[in-house]
Amino acid sequence: QVQLVESGGGLVQFGGSLRLSCAASGFSFIIYTMGWYRQGPGKQRELVATITSGGGTNYEDSVKGRFTISRDNAKNTVYLQMDSLKPEDSAVYYCNAAIPTINHHYWGQGTQVTVSS
Repeated sequence: QVQLVESGGGLVQFGGSLRLSCAASGFSFIIYTMGWYRQGPGKQRELVATITSGGGTNYEDSVKGRFTISRDNAKNTVYLQMDSLKPEDSAVYYCNAAIPTINHHYWGQGTQVTVSS
């Protein structure tokens, strides 16, 4: 059974930091591109960051320099370190596992991040 379990969300003040974790199981984690997406109130889900099986990373422009995605293949876990948080970062953050060439995705249930001003 495929599972992506996010943790680490919560309430933080403007300028603060949070570290999201996503523990994966039930599939070959090491071959998947892992990513974080977010969906704010009244907004569409958007890409935040991805990391390929080889460690290549990609970030949405508004989080570049503030967020860092990483993965631990031994623990089947992907992380998102979020620094210098802003109120506009408030959203539900979703973990994603993908094989982009065949448009194959798994999704987690999401974790809420709220940044107060």
